[in-house]
Amino acid sequence: MIPPGLLISAPASGTGKTTLMLGLLGAFRAEGLTVQPFKSGPDYIDPAFHRAASGRASVNLESWAMGAAQITGLIGASEGADLILAEGSMGLFDGVARPGETGTGASADIAALTGWPVVLVIDVSGQAQSAAAVAMGFAQMRPDVVLAGVVLNRVASPRHEALVRVGMESVDIPVLGALPRRPSIEMPERHLGLVQAEETPELDRIIAEAAEFVAAHVDLTALRGAARAAQSTAPAQPVSVSPPGQRIALARDAAFSFVYPHLMDGWHAAGAEILPFSPLADEAPDSSADCCWLPGGYPELHGGALASASHFRQGLRLFSETRPVHGECGGYMAMGAGLIDKNGVRHEMAGLLGLVASYEKRKMHLGYRLAELLAAMPGYGVRARLRGHEFHYSTIVEQPDKALARVCDANGDPVAETGSRRGWATGTFFHLIAEAT
Repeated sequence: MIPPGLLISAPASGTGKTTLMLGLLGAFRAEGLTVQPFKSGPDYIDPAFHRAASGRASVNLESWAMGAAQITGLIGASEGADLILAEGSMGLFDGVARPGETGTGASADIAALTGWPVVLVIDVSGQAQSAAAVAMGFAQMRPDVVLAGVVLNRVASPRHEALVRVGMESVDIPVLGALPRRPSIEMPERHLGLVQAEETPELDRIIAEAAEFVAAHVDLTALRGAARAAQSTAPAQPVSVSPPGQRIALARDAAFSFVYPHLMDGWHAAGAEILPFSPLADEAPDSSADCCWLPGGYPELHGGALASASHFRQGLRLFSETRPVHGECGGYMAMGAGLIDKNGVRHEMAGLLGLVASYEKRKMHLGYRLAELLAAMPGYGVRARLRGHEFHYSTIVEQPDKALARVCDANGDPVAETGSRRGWATGTFFHLIAEAT
């Protein structure tokens, strides 16, 4: 049975969604409840924090890249839980201008599709009753999105809280909690967002403190009571994902960590076996694998270590002589000829492709990508249409190889980062989310 759910969202990024989400997951878990977390949007960092706080794997739900049936199928991961909590991305209604498979990528699309009421986290610093006007606008923006109530964040004092509550009462919007400032539970960040869960040494302390903090300042009973069962707009069905091979050598460490959970689950469901290895530990892909997948991550922070990992680089080259190797973003850069770090130092990479990428002069590349393959890559044939997401600061210095795909953004405009191919090696700067219909 699928439990009732809520979507935790906000008017903008940086408002406190993740702090509240982790606190709620920890607080409900402390009460003995099983909570299934989800993440709306193409975020590959937050789900790891969700898992640490809830004890259950968090799954991405993505309205631009995924069809309604796939989203509904993924919600099946909550079977056996007591409650669903989904964390939104950016502001509640923020998405692209042109819809994709199910919507624009906005968290509101997921709320509308599922019927999960929204708990809106509002940063009330610098305002009082005026916060109610913000909440009222969000409550009225889309008739198909229901606002369960608000949690006030960064409340300055009891007097400040009382004034904000007066405003919310005047527009009949429930206040489900009020959080004073607590810097000790703010998550560390870097250039791609939060520092990864496995790299946050105080994560257990932060989650425990966040759970205690949220339990003390949020009405957990009222919040849970506002949850509603999902109203499916499509029949539930298993999520179909094309695995890149039967036995997949998968790079997994601090430099290569960004793989969407639904892809790995789909590979397993299709009968594939995943064989993890660590390039940073100078490990080569398993010789018994029939393909190798290098996911995204932070190779730009480990250029020297990867350049020194001679066993990894030689093993990868040998593997690529007879079997396919595919890299996404950071994995793509590691497959190239060289990687230039922030200090301008060039590090030798595996050399499967001629790509040279530089992190010396940072430029953000961000957005949805729709790719039509010009050549086959692991799991997909020529002319397959793939939906994904690109997010990196590295710049291409050299890319002498043939293009892997024709790539455009969410508006249909061509994108220069087409990926590349050479022999058995393929790579892209975008992270695959789903095959387009």
